[in-house]
Amino acid sequence: LDRNKQTIDNVRLWDWQPLGKTYKQIQSIRLYYDFSDVDIDRYLIDGDRRQVAISARELNTDNLPDNAKTWLNQHLVYTHGYGVVANKVNEFTEEGLPKLIVKDIPPKTDIPVLKVTRPEIYFGEATNDYIIVDTKTREFDYPKGNENQYAKYAGAGGITLDSLGKKLATAWRFGDLQLLLSDSLTDKSRVVFNRNIIERAQLIAPFLEYEGDPYIVIDNGRLYWMLDAFTTDNHYPYSHPYDEAGNNYIRNSVKVVIDAYNGDTNYYVFDKKDPIIRTYEKAFPKLFKDGSQMPAGLMAHIRYPESLFSIQSNMFATFHMNDPQVFYNKEDLWNISKEAVDGEQKSIAPYYMEMRLPGEDKTTYLIMNTFTPGTKNNMISWMAVNCDPKQYGQMLVYMFPKQKLIYGPMQIEARIDQTPDISQELTLWSQKGSRVVRGNIFVIPIENSILYVEPLYLQSDQTELPELKRVIVSYGSKIVMKEDLGSALDAIFGQGNEPGQDEGNNQGTSATGTVNAPSTAAIPGSVKDLVNQASRLFADAQQKQRNGDWAGYGDDMKRLDKVLTELKQKTGK
Repeated sequence: LDRNKQTIDNVRLWDWQPLGKTYKQIQSIRLYYDFSDVDIDRYLIDGDRRQVAISARELNTDNLPDNAKTWLNQHLVYTHGYGVVANKVNEFTEEGLPKLIVKDIPPKTDIPVLKVTRPEIYFGEATNDYIIVDTKTREFDYPKGNENQYAKYAGAGGITLDSLGKKLATAWRFGDLQLLLSDSLTDKSRVVFNRNIIERAQLIAPFLEYEGDPYIVIDNGRLYWMLDAFTTDNHYPYSHPYDEAGNNYIRNSVKVVIDAYNGDTNYYVFDKKDPIIRTYEKAFPKLFKDGSQMPAGLMAHIRYPESLFSIQSNMFATFHMNDPQVFYNKEDLWNISKEAVDGEQKSIAPYYMEMRLPGEDKTTYLIMNTFTPGTKNNMISWMAVNCDPKQYGQMLVYMFPKQKLIYGPMQIEARIDQTPDISQELTLWSQKGSRVVRGNIFVIPIENSILYVEPLYLQSDQTELPELKRVIVSYGSKIVMKEDLGSALDAIFGQGNEPGQDEGNNQGTSATGTVNAPSTAAIPGSVKDLVNQASRLFADAQQKQRNGDWAGYGDDMKRLDKVLTELKQKTGK
């Protein structure tokens, strides 16, 4: 663990779905702001690369009060979103909320690389309405206390409405007579449209296919959207189709960068070996740029697209078989590993990780997933693709020995449910006006061992504010649930002790083997842990008291009493 500290520091405890709900509750600021998605990226923080969750605060005029949904407000006043919110994926407060490293309006941060000097978002994922800038009506910028700040758009986006012909064409285009009748417009006013970044890219280059999940990037104080584009075909010889349309050829040849303020859209070619994109380059020489021309600050944030990795994973589940007879009989067919989601088994979506690969000296940014054989749930292999620029696209497959049982994610989920102390705690939480949300289970290779991590969130029935309350860690035959990842690792390995290198793979032959699972009320050995646990229990008790959860308050106070008693014994005070 000491040798792989950077991997441990980047273990993701925040899933994008509960994190998105939390962002909306604590950082929307006003009703008309919204967070449509949470992206996972990496930034250089204090000399180390850290995995970060980041989301754009976009404007949604549908959320304006009914009396404010006027043509003037929707097209001239409320024109843009503002800033981003970000947090390290492994950190949270005592209340179970994310520790924000970028927050509020205007954006505040102590990390230089995350400072945003041009926070306005005129182009985004949820930006669909046309707007008119440089009008007689003041353009809303951002809220400040009980007042609003106003600004004037200084970008280059839009078409100037400096003639009657342009106004007529624009009014016809949007079916809106206000573009002709409004006395707020001048000859310098500009109409800005096609602001949805995916639709914008599709209109510019409709012959490419696009990833459905763009992500926001901070570079030199500006906000950019990055979007992967593909060349596809359905006539490639001797190839198996990967979708219902019969496509059997796909290359991630292009990466699109869109300025969130100006709407400037650049297409960078990264796969020069792709004959289709070479043909498009000849047809549209001014559209495409060589990938080497992408600014270094943006290049550091390229990542392998999830949709392409999913296609390749599904293909590899069958085509890893090299023996013709084995392939014909489908004797060694694999499946993407499954996990428990709301009581159902679902295939695990690929996930990004900053980790040190076995045998490597430095960490790399990867997208990865795991496989199980046929109808079984044990893990047979894991697959990853490098996202870093110098090794971009390098695919790695690690095979597990077939003569040993390596637990798959669903087997770990089953063992969690079969651990009495954990299952009792989860049942208790679900009966007090709240529900337990189990996060994604992450399979984390550490040298020759496998670590499994699953975060748990508690969400009230009244408000959608998930709080990160526990972390479950499994290693070898042990499963523990603790308040944070460090405490869970200490409980399994002991403080300062390193695990044996083969222990994680030597897991016996039964999916329900011996389980050492201390309850969340178990008292750790060190004074520091006792103090931290007492603090968390007291905070939990206060929160439950405020919520009127008196049974939960009593349980926490009983546990607090035990912790304080143990603390008194250890300190002699």
